[in-house]
Amino acid sequence: MSLGDEHGYGGDSGRPDHVGGSGQTRTRLPEGGGSEVYGGARRPVRTSRSLITVVGVVVLLIAAIAFANRGGGESLSDDEPKRGGAAEATAATGVKPVDGKNGMIPSGFAHDEQGAQSAAANFAVTLVSAEILKPERRQEIVGQIFVPAKVPELEAEFDRAYNQDFLDKVGLDKDGNAAEGMTYVSRTAPVGTKVTAYTENAATVEVWCTGVFGTAGVGSTNPVTNDWFTMTLEIQWAGSDWKVASFSQKDGPAPVNADRAASGADEIAKAVDEYGGFTYAR
Repeated sequence: MSLGDEHGYGGDSGRPDHVGGSGQTRTRLPEGGGSEVYGGARRPVRTSRSLITVVGVVVLLIAAIAFANRGGGESLSDDEPKRGGAAEATAATGVKPVDGKNGMIPSGFAHDEQGAQSAAANFAVTLVSAEILKPERRQEIVGQIFVPAKVPELEAEFDRAYNQDFLDKVGLDKDGNAAEGMTYVSRTAPVGTKVTAYTENAATVEVWCTGVFGTAGVGSTNPVTNDWFTMTLEIQWAGSDWKVASFSQKDGPAPVNADRAASGADEIAKAVDEYGGFTYAR
C-alpha cells in the first residue's frame, strides 16, 4: 500500500491528498629422492633449490589463509576516497544521530548534511505512522516536525485528508483506533537516504522506504501488505533543528517479491506490539 494510495500523501505540493521480508588447508610436502644408505633406510635428500621451493609454497599458503580469514572486513575510513566508482557507505557513521526527543519524535539533529539525512529518515517514518491518523497525535506531530509557518495550513490539510470517510475505509473510528480484535498497522523502515540539494540552512533529501500497512484481524477487509516508495522531503534549519517545509512521494524502487508464505493476522499484530521502532541515522 503506497502513501498515495492509503496514507494520503502524494503530488508535488507536499500536502496530503484525500486518497487512501572450520576449514583447514593441508599441505603435503614432496619426498626427496636419493640412494639407500645404511642398510636401506630412506633419508630424504633435498637440494637447496627444492628447499627454497617448499618454503616459498608454505609462505604463499600462509598468506592466502591469512587473507581469507580477514574476509575483506576492512573498510575505508571516512576520510579515504572511494576508488573505482564505489558507492558511498550506507551504514551509520557512528555519529550520534540526535540529542534527545521532542515527545515521541527524535529531535536535536546535527546542523550538517548527515544531520539533514537523519532528520529526513525519521520524519518519513513519522509521516507514515499510525499515530498521524489519530487527531490528537496528528496535531502534535505536525507542530513538531513542520516549519512554524506551515503548521496551520497543514493541520487543516491533514484533517481534511483523514476525515471520517477515510477512517471508515481503513477500519478506524473517529479517534483513529481499530475495532476490537483488530490492529491497524502502518510502519515504515527507511532503506537509504540521498541528498539532492544542500545549503547550510536548507536541504532536499530523498528517503527510500519499505513498510507494512493495513488492518490485521479476522475478517479484515484491509489486509496488511508491504510497499516500497520514495519520499522527497524539503527541510529547513529552523531555530535549533531541522524541520519539514514540504514533502512528496512516489512509488518504488521495488524488488521482486520473495516466494514466501504470508504470516497470519495474529502473528502480524503480535509483531507490531512486540517489536519497537528505531531512531534512524545516516
